[in-house]
Amino acid sequence: MKKKRKRKKWKTFFVLFLLFCGLAWVQIHFQKQNSPPLVKTDPFAKVKKYTPYIHDELAKYQLEEHTPVLAALMQQESHGLGGDPMQASESAGLAKNTITDPKQSIQVGVKHFQRVLAYGTQKKVDFPTIIQAYNMGAGYIDYVAQHGGKHSEQLAKDFSLLQVKQKPTLYNCRGDKDNFRYPYCYGDFTYSTKVNKNIQLLVDSIPVTNSEKTPSGSF
Repeated sequence: MKKKRKRKKWKTFFVLFLLFCGLAWVQIHFQKQNSPPLVKTDPFAKVKKYTPYIHDELAKYQLEEHTPVLAALMQQESHGLGGDPMQASESAGLAKNTITDPKQSIQVGVKHFQRVLAYGTQKKVDFPTIIQAYNMGAGYIDYVAQHGGKHSEQLAKDFSLLQVKQKPTLYNCRGDKDNFRYPYCYGDFTYSTKVNKNIQLLVDSIPVTNSEKTPSGSF
Protein backbone atom coordinates (compact mmCIF):
# COMPACT_ATOMS: atom_id res chain seq x y z
CA MET A 1 0.00 0.00 0.00
CA LYS A 2 2.82 2.39 0.90
CA LYS A 3 4.54 1.72 -2.43
CA LYS A 4 1.30 2.45 -4.33
CA ARG A 5 0.86 5.72 -2.40
CA LYS A 6 4.43 6.73 -3.20
CA ARG A 7 3.86 5.95 -6.86
CA LYS A 8 0.67 8.05 -6.88
CA LYS A 9 2.52 10.93 -5.24
CA TRP A 10 5.30 10.75 -7.80
CA LYS A 11 2.78 10.58 -10.64
CA THR A 12 0.91 13.58 -9.25
CA PHE A 13 4.16 15.50 -8.82
CA PHE A 14 5.28 14.61 -12.34
CA VAL A 15 1.95 15.71 -13.88
CA LEU A 16 2.05 18.99 -11.96
CA PHE A 17 5.66 19.55 -13.06
CA LEU A 18 4.75 19.01 -16.72
CA LEU A 19 1.74 21.30 -16.34
CA PHE A 20 3.95 24.00 -14.80
CA CYS A 21 6.49 23.69 -17.62
CA GLY A 22 3.71 23.87 -20.21
CA LEU A 23 2.23 27.03 -18.68
CA ALA A 24 5.68 28.62 -18.46
CA TRP A 25 6.37 27.86 -22.14
CA VAL A 26 3.01 29.35 -23.18
CA GLN A 27 3.70 32.49 -21.16
CA ILE A 28 7.18 32.94 -22.67
CA HIS A 29 5.81 32.28 -26.17
CA PHE A 30 3.14 34.99 -25.86
CA GLN A 31 5.56 37.43 -24.29
CA LYS A 32 7.85 37.04 -27.31
CA GLN A 33 4.94 37.55 -29.70
CA ASN A 34 3.70 40.67 -27.91
CA SER A 35 7.11 42.24 -27.25
CA PRO A 36 8.17 44.94 -29.72
CA PRO A 37 10.76 43.85 -32.30
CA LEU A 38 14.36 44.77 -31.60
CA VAL A 39 15.43 47.76 -33.66
CA LYS A 40 18.95 47.49 -35.03
CA THR A 41 20.75 50.80 -34.94
CA ASP A 42 22.88 51.74 -37.92
CA PRO A 43 26.38 52.68 -36.66
CA PHE A 44 26.89 54.70 -39.87
CA ALA A 45 23.65 56.70 -39.54
CA LYS A 46 25.33 59.99 -38.56
CA VAL A 47 27.97 59.65 -41.28
CA LYS A 48 25.43 58.82 -43.99
CA LYS A 49 23.66 62.15 -43.50
CA TYR A 50 26.86 63.84 -44.71
CA THR A 51 27.41 61.63 -47.78
CA PRO A 52 25.54 63.90 -50.24
CA TYR A 53 27.81 66.79 -49.28
CA ILE A 54 30.89 64.53 -49.38
CA HIS A 55 29.86 63.38 -52.86
CA ASP A 56 29.37 66.94 -54.11
CA GLU A 57 32.68 68.09 -52.65
CA LEU A 58 34.54 65.18 -54.23
CA ALA A 59 32.84 65.92 -57.56
CA LYS A 60 34.76 69.21 -57.68
CA TYR A 61 37.89 67.08 -58.19
CA GLN A 62 36.17 64.41 -60.32
CA LEU A 63 36.63 61.99 -57.42
CA GLU A 64 33.02 61.27 -56.48
CA GLU A 65 33.58 57.51 -56.84
CA HIS A 66 35.54 57.77 -53.58
CA THR A 67 32.48 58.81 -51.57
CA PRO A 68 32.44 55.50 -49.62
CA VAL A 69 36.12 56.00 -48.79
CA LEU A 70 35.58 59.48 -47.35
CA ALA A 71 32.51 58.29 -45.45
CA ALA A 72 34.59 55.44 -43.98
CA LEU A 73 37.31 57.94 -43.08
CA MET A 74 34.75 60.11 -41.30
CA GLN A 75 33.43 57.08 -39.44
CA GLN A 76 36.92 56.32 -38.20
CA GLU A 77 37.67 59.92 -37.30
CA SER A 78 34.50 60.89 -35.46
CA HIS A 79 31.52 58.58 -36.25
CA GLY A 80 30.01 61.71 -37.81
CA LEU A 81 29.98 63.63 -34.53
CA GLY A 82 31.16 67.13 -33.65
CA GLY A 83 31.93 70.26 -35.62
CA ASP A 84 34.96 68.72 -37.30
CA PRO A 85 33.74 65.23 -38.27
CA MET A 86 36.64 64.74 -40.72
CA GLN A 87 39.14 65.81 -38.03
CA ALA A 88 40.61 68.02 -40.73
CA SER A 89 41.82 70.95 -38.63
CA GLU A 90 45.38 69.66 -38.29
CA SER A 91 45.67 68.86 -42.00
CA ALA A 92 44.97 72.57 -42.60
CA GLY A 93 47.77 73.54 -40.19
CA LEU A 94 45.34 74.44 -37.39
CA ALA A 95 45.06 73.22 -33.82
CA LYS A 96 42.92 70.13 -33.29
CA ASN A 97 39.14 70.81 -33.46
CA THR A 98 39.66 74.42 -34.57
CA ILE A 99 37.12 73.80 -37.34
CA THR A 100 33.60 73.85 -35.91
CA ASP A 101 31.50 73.73 -39.10
CA PRO A 102 30.96 70.20 -40.49
CA LYS A 103 30.74 71.51 -44.06
CA GLN A 104 34.08 73.27 -43.73
CA SER A 105 35.48 70.10 -42.17
CA ILE A 106 34.37 68.10 -45.22
CA GLN A 107 35.80 70.70 -47.60
CA VAL A 108 39.20 70.59 -45.87
CA GLY A 109 39.09 66.81 -45.43
CA VAL A 110 38.30 66.22 -49.10
CA LYS A 111 41.08 68.60 -50.12
CA HIS A 112 43.52 66.72 -47.89
CA PHE A 113 42.41 63.39 -49.37
CA GLN A 114 42.77 64.79 -52.91
CA ARG A 115 46.34 65.88 -52.16
CA VAL A 116 47.46 62.55 -50.71
CA LEU A 117 45.68 60.66 -53.50
CA ALA A 118 47.43 62.70 -56.20
CA TYR A 119 50.79 62.40 -54.46
CA GLY A 120 50.35 58.70 -53.80
CA THR A 121 49.45 58.10 -57.44
CA GLN A 122 52.53 60.03 -58.50
CA LYS A 123 54.71 57.94 -56.17
CA LYS A 124 53.02 54.72 -57.35
CA VAL A 125 52.09 53.45 -53.88
CA ASP A 126 49.06 51.26 -53.22
CA PHE A 127 45.69 52.63 -52.09
CA PRO A 128 45.99 51.45 -48.45
CA THR A 129 49.09 53.68 -48.24
CA ILE A 130 47.00 56.65 -49.39
CA ILE A 131 44.38 55.93 -46.74
CA GLN A 132 47.09 55.66 -44.09
CA ALA A 133 48.54 58.94 -45.32
CA TYR A 134 45.26 60.68 -44.51
CA ASN A 135 46.19 59.93 -40.90
CA MET A 136 50.00 60.17 -41.04
CA GLY A 137 50.55 62.73 -43.75
CA ALA A 138 52.25 62.69 -47.14
CA GLY A 139 55.59 61.82 -45.54
CA TYR A 140 54.27 58.30 -45.09
CA ILE A 141 53.82 58.03 -48.86
CA ASP A 142 57.49 58.88 -49.36
CA TYR A 143 58.47 56.30 -46.75
CA VAL A 144 56.40 53.52 -48.33
CA ALA A 145 57.65 54.43 -51.81
CA GLN A 146 61.17 53.87 -50.52
CA HIS A 147 60.20 50.50 -49.01
CA GLY A 148 58.44 48.61 -51.78
CA GLY A 149 55.35 50.77 -52.44
CA LYS A 150 52.91 48.68 -50.42
CA HIS A 151 51.45 49.61 -47.05
CA SER A 152 51.75 47.33 -44.04
CA GLU A 153 51.14 47.95 -40.36
CA GLN A 154 54.82 47.21 -39.73
CA LEU A 155 55.85 50.00 -42.13
CA ALA A 156 53.36 52.32 -40.42
CA LYS A 157 54.91 51.40 -37.05
CA ASP A 158 58.42 52.05 -38.36
CA PHE A 159 57.42 55.42 -39.80
CA SER A 160 55.60 56.35 -36.58
CA LEU A 161 58.66 55.52 -34.51
CA LEU A 162 60.82 57.78 -36.68
CA GLN A 163 58.47 60.69 -35.95
CA VAL A 164 58.39 59.83 -32.23
CA LYS A 165 62.20 59.90 -32.06
CA GLN A 166 62.18 63.38 -33.61
CA LYS A 167 59.60 64.75 -31.16
CA PRO A 168 59.41 62.35 -28.19
CA THR A 169 57.70 64.79 -25.85
CA LEU A 170 54.96 65.54 -28.39
CA TYR A 171 54.26 62.01 -29.58
CA ASN A 172 54.16 60.06 -26.33
CA CYS A 173 50.52 58.90 -26.15
CA ARG A 174 50.20 61.38 -23.26
CA GLY A 175 52.42 59.09 -21.23
CA ASP A 176 49.85 56.29 -21.33
CA LYS A 177 51.82 53.07 -21.80
CA ASP A 178 48.56 51.10 -21.85
CA ASN A 179 47.54 52.85 -25.07
CA PHE A 180 47.50 50.22 -27.83
CA ARG A 181 49.65 52.51 -30.01
CA TYR A 182 52.49 52.88 -27.50
CA PRO A 183 55.35 53.41 -28.30
CA TYR A 184 54.19 54.14 -31.88
CA CYS A 185 52.42 57.29 -30.80
CA TYR A 186 52.56 59.25 -34.05
CA GLY A 187 49.28 58.55 -35.82
CA ASP A 188 47.51 55.20 -35.69
CA PHE A 189 49.40 52.38 -37.39
CA THR A 190 46.11 50.43 -37.69
CA TYR A 191 44.30 53.29 -39.43
CA SER A 192 44.23 51.90 -42.98
CA THR A 193 43.05 48.49 -41.73
CA LYS A 194 40.21 50.10 -39.78
CA VAL A 195 39.10 52.35 -42.63
CA ASN A 196 39.07 49.48 -45.12
CA LYS A 197 36.90 47.50 -42.69
CA ASN A 198 34.59 50.52 -42.42
CA ILE A 199 34.32 50.68 -46.21
CA GLN A 200 33.14 47.07 -46.37
CA LEU A 201 30.73 47.46 -43.44
CA LEU A 202 29.35 50.65 -44.97
CA VAL A 203 28.74 49.04 -48.37
CA ASP A 204 27.14 46.01 -46.67
CA SER A 205 24.80 48.30 -44.71
CA ILE A 206 23.29 49.75 -47.90
CA PRO A 207 20.20 47.83 -49.06
CA VAL A 208 20.48 46.69 -52.67
CA THR A 209 17.57 45.34 -54.69
CA ASN A 210 17.65 43.39 -57.95
CA SER A 211 16.17 46.32 -59.85
CA GLU A 212 18.35 49.02 -58.28
CA LYS A 213 21.99 48.49 -57.41
CA THR A 214 24.01 51.05 -55.54
CA PRO A 215 26.53 52.68 -57.90
CA SER A 216 30.16 52.85 -56.84
CA GLY A 217 30.88 56.03 -54.91
CA SER A 218 27.30 56.95 -54.05
CA PHE A 219 24.68 56.04 -51.49
